[in-house]
Amino acid sequence: MAGVDVVFDFDKTIINLDSDNWVVDELGATDLFNQLLPTMPWNSVMDRMMMELHAGGRTIDDIVEVLKRVPILPDVVPAIKTAHALGCNLRIVSDANMFFIETILDHLEIRECFSEINSNPGFVDEEGRLRIRPIHEFHESSHGCNLCPPNMCKGIIMERIQASLMLDGKKKVIYLGDGSGDYCPSLKLGEGDFLMPRKNFPLWGLISQNPLVIKAQIHEWSDGEELARILSSLINTISMAENAQLLSPKNMAVPAYEALACPSPKPAMVANSIQFKQPIC
Repeated sequence: MAGVDVVFDFDKTIINLDSDNWVVDELGATDLFNQLLPTMPWNSVMDRMMMELHAGGRTIDDIVEVLKRVPILPDVVPAIKTAHALGCNLRIVSDANMFFIETILDHLEIRECFSEINSNPGFVDEEGRLRIRPIHEFHESSHGCNLCPPNMCKGIIMERIQASLMLDGKKKVIYLGDGSGDYCPSLKLGEGDFLMPRKNFPLWGLISQNPLVIKAQIHEWSDGEELARILSSLINTISMAENAQLLSPKNMAVPAYEALACPSPKPAMVANSIQFKQPIC
């Protein structure tokens, strides 16, 4: 469907937990992580943790194996594959990191379903250490949003996505998320868009405080089965609306010969019915 952009958060939306915590816990570094967390931003802590794990003998292969075991929300992978097969354009906007996300998507064999992944850079340096950098270099300048963490404003990313959609012709956006970081991009959605917050998670709580500030239609979900069902329903609703618009009489082209001559009435299809156009001479 050329008219639908589906934007997914990653942690606790596609997978069923936080990927950062999962890797730290599975590799036995939870205590050090908790000690460092009060001293620096989360993104900076994760970079430091990857360096500490490397110094302790953990390899990239160890991290990859942990990521392959991450719990996935049931029914979400089939829902992603279905949306992609229907022609929806799928993106990810996540405050995890590129290495974690791409490793998991490759393992699930759905990387090719996404046209774009927006997340913190993650790469292996020349010493074999995983480095995690901020998507926004906040040490150099602030992104200026007081709703988002210093390393990433999802609202800015959403505005860029919306600008690109306007160049292609207006599309509907379906945004799925769970965390407080998903609140800023939710505020950017328009009246024709759809927001799918995970029920009883921080995004849902923030919306519940004042739902009127959200212009998009809100459809909450609790688990993978509900996410898949609602997403499928919304895509179907948008598709039917698009088809109805294409069949609208005002969108039917008038053949040039009908404007140049006055022959006997010719049949024209209008809204699935045959009507005869009357000569204008």
